[in-house]
Formats: sequence, C-alpha cells, structure tokens
Amino acid sequence: MSEATSRKGHRWFAAIYDLTAKTDEKKLRPLRELAAGGATGRVIEVGCGTGLNLGHYDWQAVEALEATEPDPFMLRRAEAKAATLADAVRARLRFHAAPAEALPFPDASFDSAVATLVLCSVRDPVLALAELRRVLRPSGRLILVEHVRAPGLAGRVQRAVQPAYGWLAAGCQLGRDTEASVRAAGFDLEVSERTSLGPLWPAFAGVATKAA
Repeated sequence: MSEATSRKGHRWFAAIYDLTAKTDEKKLRPLRELAAGGATGRVIEVGCGTGLNLGHYDWQAVEALEATEPDPFMLRRAEAKAATLADAVRARLRFHAAPAEALPFPDASFDSAVATLVLCSVRDPVLALAELRRVLRPSGRLILVEHVRAPGLAGRVQRAVQPAYGWLAAGCQLGRDTEASVRAAGFDLEVSERTSLGPLWPAFAGVATKAA
C-alpha cells in the first residue's frame, strides 16, 4: 500500500475487520494470547489495528504499552475499545498515529514488541523490522504472529489472486517470506508454532531477539 493510502485509511475495511477476525477466532485467540500475553515490561505494539490484542495482555506484567497504527479508522476503533478498560490499565496505554516504518520513539526504548498480522501489510517490511530492532533494548523480544508465503500450488494461487485480494484487504500481501525477512533484519527467530489460518494463509508464531 502507498504511504498516501496508509495515511488516508480504509474506512470500510476498519468497519468489517472485527467481524472478519471473529470468523477465525478459534485459531486467532490462542495466537493473540501467545503474542500479547507474552509481552512484559515496556511494550510496543505495531499495527494495533482495531485493538483486538488489548484484552490479551497480562497487565500485571506490562509496565506501559505504546500502540501504533497508521490507519485513522482502525485507530479510532482501538481507542474505543481502550475506553472500556480499567482506569489503571488506561493509565499505562497510549496510542500513536504512526506507521511501523517510522516509530516515534528513541533507540532501545522497549523490552517487548508485538506484531500480529502486521508485516504482511506494512509498506516496507525491511524498514519496519529495522525500526523494531532499533527501538528494542539489547535483551528485548519481538513476538510475532504472521501469515506467510505458501509453497507449491497454494503459493501460485496466492500470486494469482494477490491483485484483487490486496485491494480488498487494504494492501495485505499474501506471499511475503516474513521468516526470512526477520532473520535478514538481524534477529534470531525461534518459531514456536506453525499453523494455518485458511487454505491460502499458512502462518507462524515465534519470538525474535537481536542477533549477537
């Protein structure tokens, strides 16, 4: 998706996103619990979308959460969800209208970073991963849940449907090799789970740390 499109946002996609996510709730809920629930200390969540991860954080383990989202319509819905949280939680939560490629934080600011179904749709995954690496402390962890390129026939189908799918899904890319991108960005990635969110959506969950 272009930078201009990202700033403009996707009103209709934001409106139906929670509904579409609910159709995969049985698969996505444990993955969101794994990602958000594993975050500790000072946390950044990139591409927080409509705030579906907010209910999965262990707020006793989270000192502060900075949530970024470039789409104004998504961000508005996330802020509405946050308004229902306890006062003590809201005091530790801030939202930022910012893309993953330009995070408005100093170097080494966070103990944990969370990205769930984000790197498939950022404009520049290489730059986004570089930014995540920059803002993480040396011992920090990037906790990911991402769908990725499929092998064989499914991969060919991904490529065939991508133009239409990308338009419908606000720029989401079906065929990114996110595991390779994470490692190329200077992270050691340990994949904890491989799963499928559908016939064209193989996915993985894992934790990445800064390579020595």
